[in-house]
Amino acid sequence: MRNITLGKSGLDVSRVAFGTWQLGGDWGHFDEDAAIAAIQHARELGVNLFDTAQAYGFGKSEKVLGKALRAELDRNRDQVIIATKGGINPGSDRPRDARREWLRSGVESSLHNLGVDYIDLYQVHWPDADTPAEETAGALQELVDEGKIRHVGVSNYDEEQLAAFDQVRPVETIQPPYHLFRRDIEDKVLPYAREHNIGVLAYSPLGSGLLTGQLTPDSTFESSDWRSRSTAFRGGTLRQNLAVVDKLTELASSRGLSIGQLATAWVLAQPGVHVAIVGARSARNIENSLAAADVDLSETDLTEIEKIVAEGVSITGASPEGVE
Repeated sequence: MRNITLGKSGLDVSRVAFGTWQLGGDWGHFDEDAAIAAIQHARELGVNLFDTAQAYGFGKSEKVLGKALRAELDRNRDQVIIATKGGINPGSDRPRDARREWLRSGVESSLHNLGVDYIDLYQVHWPDADTPAEETAGALQELVDEGKIRHVGVSNYDEEQLAAFDQVRPVETIQPPYHLFRRDIEDKVLPYAREHNIGVLAYSPLGSGLLTGQLTPDSTFESSDWRSRSTAFRGGTLRQNLAVVDKLTELASSRGLSIGQLATAWVLAQPGVHVAIVGARSARNIENSLAAADVDLSETDLTEIEKIVAEGVSITGASPEGVE
C-alpha cells in the first residue's frame, strides 16, 4: 500500500482509506461481523486511514469501527489514523448544524463511540450557511487546543466556503465527492486545494456502486438504501451511464484491471487528490479496491477514459436534506 503526506496536515496516510458510510444504515442492512472482518483485513493490507461520521447511523458506524480496531487502538494508537465528521443532524429541523455547541457535543459523542482519547482528523460534514465560519472554525481550533482533535478538515465545501474558513484557521483537508460521473470539483475546489496545500480525500470514487460493474438497468435497492430514492439509479440516466461503464469495463479488462480498480486509480491520478475513500462490507471485496493504489494509469489510458466518459451523464448524491 502506497502512502502519501496528506497536505498541510502532515499526516502520513495510505492512498486508499477505508470508508464506513455503508455501515450506518443508509445503504440497507449489513452483516456486522463481516464488516468488522473487512475493516481488520484492510488494516492487515496496509490501510492506516479510516473514515467515519457521527451521522452514519447516529454513531453506529463509529461504534463498529472502534470495535473492529479495538485491539490496535489500545496497543498502537499512533499507528491508526481515525477521521470522523460532525456538524450535521439529519432528520432534525436543522440538518446542517456547525454551531459551537453541536460541534462540541459531536466530538464528545464520537470520542465515546470510537473509544479513543483523541480524533486524528475532525471534519465539518457539510457547510452550514446559517453559522458564521468564524464560529465553526473557532470552535474546532478550541478543540484542537484542548487535545480532543488533532487536525481540522471540511467536507462538501465549495471554494468560497473554504476561503472563509481559511480566514479563521487553516483548512487542512477537504473531503469532496469525486468520481467519473461527478467532476464539479475540478473547476475551482481542486485548484484551491492545490494552491493552499489542502489534503484531498475523495469519497465515492466508485460512484456509489455505478462503477463496480455490479449494477444493471433492472437493479433495485432496499427502501432503507438512499439509492432507491435517487434519480441517478433509475431510468434513462442509469441506462446511459451503465453503457459507459460497459465500455470502461472493456478498457479495464484490456489493462488487466477490474472496473473498480480503473475508476479508483483514475481518481488517484488526478492532480491534487491524495486519497480515495472506499468502503466494503466483506473482506473479499476490500482487496480488489486496495489494489488500485498500486495502479499507474498512462496518459493514453487517461485520454481513452475521457473519451468514454464524455458519453455519460453527470450525477449528484445524498445530502443532509435528502436525495435528488
